[in-house]
Amino acid sequence: MPNVSLTPELEGFAERCVASGRYGNVSEVMRAALRLLADQEARRTAFTEMLERVEREADEKGWLTADQVDAELRKVIAQAKAAREKS
Repeated sequence: MPNVSLTPELEGFAERCVASGRYGNVSEVMRAALRLLADQEARRTAFTEMLERVEREADEKGWLTADQVDAELRKVIAQAKAAREKS
């Protein structure tokens, strides 16, 4: 694996993370950062896939207007409130 060049700001941040005692060295900081990036990329991919599924479904079943979505949301919220009041 090649060495990584960091901007002075990122290098300073990594060094402060080590100085805080939370990480033993800059490599640990970089591994933590890459784990967060991998998680963020997985979430972005999952979100994009969900949007594509919803778009295909809307193309097949038809799109809703903003007013239809608003009415459906109000109905779901009212049902949730009623269920909560019963408990």
